[in-house]
Amino acid sequence: MLEGLKKWFNKLLGREAKPDAEDEKAKLKDSVQQVVEAESKPAEEAKKAADAAKAEAESSEPNIEESSTQEVEKVADKPRVGYIHMSGCTGDGMSLTENYDILSTVLTEMIDIVYGTTLVDVWTEGTFAQEMPEMDVALIEGSVCLQDEHSIKELLEVREKAGLVVAFGSCAMTGCFTRYSRGGQLAQPKHESFVPISNLVKVDAAIPGCPASPEIIAKTIVALVNGDMDYLTPMLNMAACDLACGCDLQTSVVNKALCCGCGTCVLACPTRALEMVEGRPSHNKSRCIKCGACSTHCPRTWFPAERVKKDLGL
Repeated sequence: MLEGLKKWFNKLLGREAKPDAEDEKAKLKDSVQQVVEAESKPAEEAKKAADAAKAEAESSEPNIEESSTQEVEKVADKPRVGYIHMSGCTGDGMSLTENYDILSTVLTEMIDIVYGTTLVDVWTEGTFAQEMPEMDVALIEGSVCLQDEHSIKELLEVREKAGLVVAFGSCAMTGCFTRYSRGGQLAQPKHESFVPISNLVKVDAAIPGCPASPEIIAKTIVALVNGDMDYLTPMLNMAACDLACGCDLQTSVVNKALCCGCGTCVLACPTRALEMVEGRPSHNKSRCIKCGACSTHCPRTWFPAERVKKDLGL
């Protein structure tokens, strides 16, 4: 196009023989038209291709209403979980948050936290208030204080609203170190009697540990979502567990010649109240906090062999 304009300009300046004006105008018009068409053809083809791609994308885009329905159904299928904190150190809640690599997935994609004194806040007219909703699973951390009317009321209400009540950690399961409370301490000197939640309500399952490990919490949630009863069965069996200290381990395992000397109980003890002496656990009562970790981790009290083989790929 530029060359055509140059030639036309030169002719106007008289640098070339000047032909008939009308013929020159017609030729110049045809030349310009040809150049413009040649240069615009790729652009038009590109535009047509882009329009076709856009139409195809719009036709393949899912219906908004259908997509919303699918999302709602997906959310509705997630277990509704409540987290209730009674009397304890909140160590089990901290173990939950130590699942850094999968925490966001667990809390947002696998379960719905619908109630919790520390994980969920609801404000109504400027005053903290949260009505306890229906729950599929209630994780209860800490033992219950018999002098705390609010805790007792909340525990009884949880039992009514939750399909599955889980003793979350040793305090809820056995009373753990809160068993040693004698009252007189600040800020609630009247609080002196702490018992496992199973003393007041029916418990369906227990997650042991002082605190429960991040791994067992994550695996329990995954097993719950997937309906993996093979993994959950030992925890269901531990719901009625009353083995709370090294004395019980001595009576139920060592004295019955069942101890294999593996040392798992010693490794599980959070206060080093156990040590291996001549191939057998020796119990130091002054260090024991009655968490029950030694008994629940002992392969002679329960040993899900098939599950262990599955996890190890054997």
